[in-house]
Amino acid sequence: MTKIEPLGEGRDPVSAERDSLGGEQEPLGAVREPLDAEREPLGGVRESLGAEREPLGAVRERVLGTLRREIIAGRLRPGDRLVERELAERFGVSRVPVREAIRALVAEGFVLFETPRRTVVRRLTPTDVAELFELREALEVYAAGLAASRATPEALAELADLLDRAATATHADDAEAITDINTRFHDRILAMAGNSLLISVMEPVDGRLRWLTRQNEEWPQLLTEHRELYESIASGDPDRARAHALAHVQANYRSTVRHLFGDD
Repeated sequence: MTKIEPLGEGRDPVSAERDSLGGEQEPLGAVREPLDAEREPLGGVRESLGAEREPLGAVRERVLGTLRREIIAGRLRPGDRLVERELAERFGVSRVPVREAIRALVAEGFVLFETPRRTVVRRLTPTDVAELFELREALEVYAAGLAASRATPEALAELADLLDRAATATHADDAEAITDINTRFHDRILAMAGNSLLISVMEPVDGRLRWLTRQNEEWPQLLTEHRELYESIASGDPDRARAHALAHVQANYRSTVRHLFGDD
């Protein structure tokens, strides 16, 4: 029978096993500490990812603004389809902000749902154009009279500068620049009127009015009319300013109808 030797005093099986493996082993805690020190906190990673992600609302506004500008500039023409999947791929975003942007364009009157699955850039009808110009006539004529009575030298200088830029763009036949400058010209007159309620009434249809302005390509005539409108406002005579504003809107209406429909 084999005799079992008793364990030495003060020794335990774990200590004996360590000795048999050849010396001391580094405690497990010592290994864990450097690993913990090198590991980047998960919260820091999440924060950096969150900082790089564009908010959904900002994505929607970016898509909406780009599509609106392309419609106004004529790069997206009446009857062109807006397909969610294609637009999402183009902008590198999900379909959610694209869908919301399209709904906003519908509300603004730029596009419409021909069917539940087909969305197109709106084709303006003679009634659409007439109604928009009726609104423009009522608001812009009123604004011109207020601007004439409230204009400051600084505001008039800004209008004169815009006219100089419009002249340069007209000579260069730069349609996009002309449209942008002319829009800013009318926006400045509206601001000179000093009526915040008037501005808020104009805002919902501002985009469509710019769209209509883009249809009038009789640029030299438009520049002449704007110069006359500026001079009437600078005169400080509200009646004269309203008369020139009315003549300008009516002439612009006739030009737009000719361009879109071929008659007056």
